[in-house]
Amino acid sequence: MPKARITITLPDELVRDIDRRERNRSRFILEAVEHELESRRRQELLASVESPHPQSGEVAEVGLSEWADRGTAEDEELLDTQGGSSVRWSPGQGWVKIDE
Repeated sequence: MPKARITITLPDELVRDIDRRERNRSRFILEAVEHELESRRRQELLASVESPHPQSGEVAEVGLSEWADRGTAEDEELLDTQGGSSVRWSPGQGWVKIDE
């Protein structure tokens, strides 16, 4: 992966704390940033699930069978329409399993 050199400014005390724990500052900061970005991705996903986009309900109403009917042969290889559980979209609840 290509790398970019950046300059950041940190308080002296923080740099000393990093140096006491890790010989390679760059690797330490890289791992810390990757960890923080992953944490934020999870938070964004959770927020998205808790408050879905308004159009999600519209898409859900179209239904799997209609989507499958419009699909191509390539789509059929990717989706087993006979497997899984029947679900429906419920505003405020998200996807809810339908008792058959």
